[in-house]
Amino acid sequence: MTENIVIMAGGVGSRLYPLSTPEHPKQFLDLLDCGKTLIQLTYERFLAVSPNAEFWVVTSRDYVHFVREQLPEVPADHILAEPAMRNTAPCISYACRKIRKQFPDANLAVTPADAYVRDVDAFSLTLRKALDFTASNEAIVSVGITPDWPCPDYGYIHAPSSGTGVVKVLSFKEKPSVDTAREYLAEGGYWWNAGIFVARAATLEDELRTFAPGIESVMDVIEPALGGPDEESILAENFPLCPKISIDYAVIEKSSKVYAISAPWEWSDLGSFSAIEKIRGKIL
Repeated sequence: MTENIVIMAGGVGSRLYPLSTPEHPKQFLDLLDCGKTLIQLTYERFLAVSPNAEFWVVTSRDYVHFVREQLPEVPADHILAEPAMRNTAPCISYACRKIRKQFPDANLAVTPADAYVRDVDAFSLTLRKALDFTASNEAIVSVGITPDWPCPDYGYIHAPSSGTGVVKVLSFKEKPSVDTAREYLAEGGYWWNAGIFVARAATLEDELRTFAPGIESVMDVIEPALGGPDEESILAENFPLCPKISIDYAVIEKSSKVYAISAPWEWSDLGSFSAIEKIRGKIL
């Protein structure tokens, strides 16, 4: 079974304007002043998880040059250029179709390009467990971050606590009020949703077809052209027809195959100036 890492890098990082702009978004910036951009840190973090994995980056056509410059290790044909922003569900569907053309048995980890994790070793242990679980189970594993304060800016995963093992998800909660978040922390069994998902590509495709048929019908038109001379034009014509929806809303909150693994390591989505300043230890 081939392991594949899919890095989603098409966002514009609008919450960090004017530091992050549509012309040069945050995933391609050295926001932590460490000599590496966020997408480079993400690549290195997952390389530690699976050194022999196939890496793929899904991004906007406007950002392909950044990916080529910053991740020269990723083959050119593994950089998937979206002709329009349609959120994460179409992004993941497109990646699955491309990957299964080459690796029918692919096991995937799908991740945003712009998060921060301090402890790469601990991160690797968690993701390794998730990949091993999905290799032998028809499941989608969501990574849940142990919350250390009642944050109203993240979605929450409700799942029973069992150390660092994989458990069945009870429900997903939208971004709560601070008071509700306090209740979650007091009750226990609630985790921040990191937006990292692990599954076999075939499982993701099956669940997308069940819960997001509007996306899959478009991909059925696109798929015959993948890898051929007409891929770019067929993609440009049809991809914008996909419903604009996140994988969370389209599949994760509806599927009965979703599990969670709790992550006892520090994480941030670096979605605000205060989050960056906290990690850097100084005002921007």
